[in-house]
Amino acid sequence: MERFGEPVDLAQSDLAFTHDDYATGQSWIIISVAQKARLLGRSAMNPPNPLKTIGLLAYDDMQALDLTGPLDVFGAANALASGMPPYGLHVIGVHTGTVRTENGLVVVPACSINETPPLDTLLIPGGIGSRIGNTDPQLLAWLRLQAKSARRVVSVCTGAYLLAAAGLLAGRRVATHWQYAEDLARRFPAIHVEPEKLFLRDGRFATSGGLTAGIDLALAVVEEDLGAAMSLAVARYLVMYVTRPGNQTQFSAPLAAQAQATGRMSILVDWLLAHLKDEITSERMAEQVSMSPRHFRRVFADTFDTSPARFVEHLRLEQACLHLTRDKSSIDRIAASVGFRSADVFRRAFRARYGATPSEYRARFAR
Repeated sequence: MERFGEPVDLAQSDLAFTHDDYATGQSWIIISVAQKARLLGRSAMNPPNPLKTIGLLAYDDMQALDLTGPLDVFGAANALASGMPPYGLHVIGVHTGTVRTENGLVVVPACSINETPPLDTLLIPGGIGSRIGNTDPQLLAWLRLQAKSARRVVSVCTGAYLLAAAGLLAGRRVATHWQYAEDLARRFPAIHVEPEKLFLRDGRFATSGGLTAGIDLALAVVEEDLGAAMSLAVARYLVMYVTRPGNQTQFSAPLAAQAQATGRMSILVDWLLAHLKDEITSERMAEQVSMSPRHFRRVFADTFDTSPARFVEHLRLEQACLHLTRDKSSIDRIAASVGFRSADVFRRAFRARYGATPSEYRARFAR
């Protein structure tokens, strides 16, 4: 297999793919064999797996990105594949006619639930409609019927409400948007909601957190079907910063800190991220926000509900996770790059937080 970016025979003739290969058929994307080979290496020339039909449910007041994000992931896999596309994509409406999403986007489904083709994978987006409209007996019966035959059933964000209402998630581990996790668990006590998970899989059912987490789950589906090289190529094609494994939390530590921080503390978060490899003490942090050490520790605890030392360790461990999944540096070098003065201390802290060693984490989640 060629490595990404190595020269490819540009004498290959260009191939044109319509947007219809993966969405509505209203616009064109032109991509050459050479472009695809650069992304995927010579493996792009191998015959694809048999066509997998994916049905994406569309209903009024769904969250548009929960549908269009995964749709574009699968569509990009089609555009990057050699020969026949690996996925047949069908947007399926609850009823005939158009569907209006939460943000006003109008979607025209290819068919209704009464005309569903045999599906390999069923994907249910979330949105207001899933939380207030999950008592439609026709829809729930259809979900149960499809779940019997589909190889895989996927929900994004609060799409889990529909699967739970159909009785399909009882006894299963479930991810959903963090803001609705408590409500989902209250309304459907037979399911086991894990509010921090980005996405997870329990048997044939895969569920994800909110919005962009659905894109991460769709990339994981592509990896399962077509391999890690294709999944990574799709992520690059969509200009994603990094592909995230399902065990990551929906809220990154920096994002959560920025949401909590006020006043001078908001400046501190950016400073910490830029200086993780340095020695960071409470006194040095206090200097950055022009406070006395004693006053700083009190304000910090009130703001972040933890100690400065534990907060910094959390930031360092999360950054270490990114390094472990993205580059091949040694464990000792990664530990030093995020501010741990001893690789042994790093390993102990990492295991305490994630329940695995850095090497085990890399083996499971590295791309």
